[in-house]
Amino acid sequence: MFSNRLHHVHNKLRPISPWYFLGAALISGTVCVYALRQNNLTMVRLRNDVFTADKQNGNVEAALKNLQTFVYAHMNTNLDSGSSVYPPIQLKYTYDRLTQAEKDRVSAANSQIYNDAQTVCQQEIPQGFSGGGRVPCIENYVTTHGTTAQTIPASLYEFDFVSPSWTPDLAGLSLVITSIFSLLFVVRYGLERWVRHDLRKQL
Repeated sequence: MFSNRLHHVHNKLRPISPWYFLGAALISGTVCVYALRQNNLTMVRLRNDVFTADKQNGNVEAALKNLQTFVYAHMNTNLDSGSSVYPPIQLKYTYDRLTQAEKDRVSAANSQIYNDAQTVCQQEIPQGFSGGGRVPCIENYVTTHGTTAQTIPASLYEFDFVSPSWTPDLAGLSLVITSIFSLLFVVRYGLERWVRHDLRKQL
């Protein structure tokens, strides 16, 4: 019974040479490799756009959004740290600018506090040679009213983007088609060998 079914399937597929399936699989596979390569190249270009925007103080948010959207919708565009020590996307210049801005803010604030300390202490201690007696007062005022720089977490400016294992783009669809044609080739070629072997046994 099973043998009859195999013969029936073989008769249905017999008009089509197994090499047609293999040729179609090779063509589709070539398209898949090309599409995967293009996906990766586009990811690299978008990643470079992020680095350029970061360095030139451009629209980093928009560049990051474009990169994230593309990675999440295309195969072979992975941007995760994996086994590497550092994340693949680091907004170094953005982080440095924010850190410097915080230092400048603190420096300006402390400078104003020092001026305020001189004014307050001069009023409290008007006497003294060259204002020497006011030094402890100024130091105490600066210590109690001074401000320090806030730590900016570097992790807020480091990003990992993980692409799906399969996506319905040209690369993903051609991969499915390649798998189907490869399977058809294996089935068609296997049936051909089996039928020939079965006929030899009958003879």
